[in-house]
Amino acid sequence: MAAMDYRLVPMQVEHLPGVLEIERASFATPWSSQAFTYELTQNNFAYYLVALHQDRVVGYGGMWLVLDEAHITNIAVHPQHRGHRVGEGLLMELMRQAVLRGAARMTLEVRPSNQAARQLYKKLGFQEKGRRKKYYSDTNEDAIIMWLDLSIQVGDSS
Repeated sequence: MAAMDYRLVPMQVEHLPGVLEIERASFATPWSSQAFTYELTQNNFAYYLVALHQDRVVGYGGMWLVLDEAHITNIAVHPQHRGHRVGEGLLMELMRQAVLRGAARMTLEVRPSNQAARQLYKKLGFQEKGRRKKYYSDTNEDAIIMWLDLSIQVGDSS
């Protein structure tokens, strides 16, 4: 599918109704409004983005930046807008922001069953480096741990 017109902006509390709608549509155990509010207002390690299409939240992503590592906390696209490269755009901007903030490496966990996400992560240079057994409490599914060397990946594209 073709790319969709959208713009990426830092997530604000007023974006939360749209974020929570996507969260509920995307995850069996969605984050609460309180969790996102904490991330935006209290967590100094957190950085979150939203993708806006005609001022409607169609995707979001976030990460924690600790020392020289960025850890993707979540990334999701509204089901009606999947397949339009919104997730790829969000992840690429998170990678860019991580580098600007001094990160040398990025990591994330992904369900083995989430083939679309795994394909995207591999496309952008992430490598599977391990597993966390029964990481997802809702299904007892393992998590695949993926890592990316940002100095190689992001350095190539600039």
